Amino acid sequence: MQFTRRDYQHRARLAALDDPTRRQWLTIPTHLPGGRQTTIRDALIVDPARSRRRIAQMLSQHYSASPHWPALHGRLDTVFDLFTTTDKTADVAEASTRLLLDLLDWTGAVLHSSQLPARNDRSQRLADLAAATGARTYLCGTGGMRYLDTAPFAAQNITVLPFTTPPHGPAARRVGDQRSPSPDALRAQAPGPHSADRGNSSSGSPEPL
Repeated sequence: MQFTRRDYQHRARLAALDDPTRRQWLTIPTHLPGGRQTTIRDALIVDPARSRRRIAQMLSQHYSASPHWPALHGRLDTVFDLFTTTDKTADVAEASTRLLLDLLDWTGAVLHSSQLPARNDRSQRLADLAAATGARTYLCGTGGMRYLDTAPFAAQNITVLPFTTPPHGPAARRVGDQRSPSPDALRAQAPGPHSADRGNSSSGSPEPL
């Protein structure tokens, strides 16, 4: 998949402890040796040593006062070490994601979509990836709903639902007069591993659960 700048493939939002709505970007500076056509797996970290120091400082400044910081800080070295052993942005992004999932006792499997059979058409590819991971429901962001073709999903008995952030908690998500189930409820409906592609997403695009 093509690397997309100003997306979540090389950055994340850090929320202030005292005000979660106040956020700041944490970004791994990334070089694209092939220009705009560079794939995610070929994107390179700019000045890995300096990037490591900067990211370590930002995380400490934001979260050292949190009661959960000792548990996270004790595991971060495994991620920071990658800055000196690899020059791949994707390697650091995947390792940090796995670390957070492990801390949350997540028991799913991480798959790379590049290793799964999928056709090239945009909507067809997403439907194929959802089917390959055993999903039966696909949550789609409002941006993706504007271009998504739901026919390939219907052909594989996968329900497509619009996703919006709920105004009052995670129990249900209301879109107009329609309620979308929470991610936990959908996971219960869709046993099996979930799809991951080292940041395989673009702004406003849907992602399979």
